[in-house]
Amino acid sequence: MSTFGGFLMLGVKHIWTGYDHLLFLSALLLVCRNFKSAIQVVTCFTVAHSLTLAFATLNLVWVSSRVVEPAIAASIIYVGVENLLRPEGPKGRWLVTFLFGLIHGLGFASVLRDMGVASGTTGVVLPLVGFNLGVETGQIAVACVLLPVFWKLRNWEPFLRGGVPTCSALVAAAGGYWLIERLFFT
Repeated sequence: MSTFGGFLMLGVKHIWTGYDHLLFLSALLLVCRNFKSAIQVVTCFTVAHSLTLAFATLNLVWVSSRVVEPAIAASIIYVGVENLLRPEGPKGRWLVTFLFGLIHGLGFASVLRDMGVASGTTGVVLPLVGFNLGVETGQIAVACVLLPVFWKLRNWEPFLRGGVPTCSALVAAAGGYWLIERLFFT
């Protein structure tokens, strides 16, 4: 892979097949009541993971995947539980999203690092920018599909009382599964 378009498509594919990242994003958006809160969450996640993706790809920071992958799973648990405790939309969600975005960016960086992008044999800017824009394109597409559905469902009282807690519990359970798997079986 050596073209901008190739790295862009790799980023889209990574987010669309990264079920843990998709679940994290979905859980964040589940309790967003309006466009402003959704933009805050998505922007904070984007800025944070872009920073650590760049730093890790440029070999300015390195954290073992044995730490990063369980931390991603823990972030999913946290957001699921937070949604259960505060389904009206947690205050300060942007900060939590930013902090967890830093961790998710380290996970994204493993894809480029495994391809040898920062090894000195290939350029860094083209793959980094292309992949990051691909991740963003994939996330925006997911948000554009999910947000109208979530907002429509949030107008229905039974969904607020039962659907949000059920979805949030399922998110936390999936995160728990991934945490156990990543701590003890990888």
